[in-house]
Amino acid sequence: MKAKKLDELRRPQLLVENRISFAGPSSEVSIYDTYEAAERVQLNSGELLFCGMVTGRKIMHTPNMPNGQVFLPHESFVMAPGEVVEIDFPDASLDSPTTCLTVEISKEKVSRVSERLSDKTSALEAANTWQFGQPVLHTHHSSETQRLLDRLTKLFTENHPDRDTLIDFSISELIVRLLRHKTRDFLLTYCNQDPEANSLIAALDWINSTLSQPLDIDQLCRHCAMSRSRLYVEFKEKLGCSPVQLQQQLRLKRAAERIKNGEVITAISYDLGFNNPSHFCRRFKNYFGCTATEYRQRSLNSI
Repeated sequence: MKAKKLDELRRPQLLVENRISFAGPSSEVSIYDTYEAAERVQLNSGELLFCGMVTGRKIMHTPNMPNGQVFLPHESFVMAPGEVVEIDFPDASLDSPTTCLTVEISKEKVSRVSERLSDKTSALEAANTWQFGQPVLHTHHSSETQRLLDRLTKLFTENHPDRDTLIDFSISELIVRLLRHKTRDFLLTYCNQDPEANSLIAALDWINSTLSQPLDIDQLCRHCAMSRSRLYVEFKEKLGCSPVQLQQQLRLKRAAERIKNGEVITAISYDLGFNNPSHFCRRFKNYFGCTATEYRQRSLNSI
């Protein structure tokens, strides 16, 4: 299916909301375009549901956040099977629709991928269940995840001879990214409770508490009592990234929090160990999909 055909399908048929869906093996991708402001619209699914914001904003109401959580582009939320959320569309209009992409994934598919990962992360098995922590996970999604969603949409709408196989591979990659994210958040939370529980926890605690300093891998290895090779293996298998990559991601997330609080962007960049503001701004845009200034304005608009 060509892009022009996809655009035709997305022309509004229902004033409040128009949905088009593409079924694949163990999954379904849907694009929602909302054309009229609305409140408390229910969303539920019998399967794991990944949602990525494309344009506009929504306000998500969950049992844990009855007053609402603003949901913006380059952010995702993941709903465990059987959960229900209510959504407000404060800005939707015919000329400027609010657009969201969802990927519904079968429980069996999630279980198969999770089991393969748990062979490598058995000590952290609790983090690899979608019932761990909040049943609705709201998070920023990286540029890599955004590219994956773009690729999935393209695969679902074209007649490629290997379409089903390629979709299956992409859905597996999406599940891995989500599981890794939950594992990472679980470990970082655990760091604050018991920073010396094991070598990996000790390494994460060290990185998280020294974000403003250049990462000295040899010093990190001595701190957590691991060889350099073992350190990289542990990070790759359990977190899906290197220590340096994790440090950069944590720096950018810390920077985003401070930008929301109104702090000066230049001061933030130097405080968090970036060589110069230009380097920081390039990294920030690559990770968040917008400049630091745009991020601050977007945060102000969401209040």
